[in-house]
Amino acid sequence: MTAGSSGRDTPQEHLRFAAWLQALHQVPDDDELTLVAEVLQDPDVAMAQGAVLRHLDQRASTLIHGPDYAPWTQAMAGAVASRPFLLQCLHEWSLFRAITLGQPWSHWLQLKIAGSPGTREDAAVLAQAGRTKRIRNTARAAVTAATRRAGIDDKTTPGTHVGPT
Repeated sequence: MTAGSSGRDTPQEHLRFAAWLQALHQVPDDDELTLVAEVLQDPDVAMAQGAVLRHLDQRASTLIHGPDYAPWTQAMAGAVASRPFLLQCLHEWSLFRAITLGQPWSHWLQLKIAGSPGTREDAAVLAQAGRTKRIRNTARAAVTAATRRAGIDDKTTPGTHVGPT
């Protein structure tokens, strides 16, 4: 649609997308979950999910540093539970929050990362800063194994500390 055009030529899903975004932007907190559920009932699944995703991103970025974030994500997770992609995005926002706020990662997550076939850099962070000796040793073993697989003969691990201490 060009400036000054009437909207007659704009596809209906584009108009609904804009209307949903406007409604989500203006919704009072008490009505947010109801409106999200309503948006997700739109017949155009991709458009509806896109509108809710944009809303989730805007709300999460606004709430991320405050005390209202955790209860909001719990409530929102219930509202989007039938949409795995949206649920995954909420989980990723929570992980992003934990990392950016310097919150400790769970023992389970550290151990999973340390023992997974990820990159040397992933394991190197935990080799130096893992919560427990077991996590640090598991990560060191993973770095050593990855180094051998890559044919790299260095005795150092990447030393930039980017994880929790």
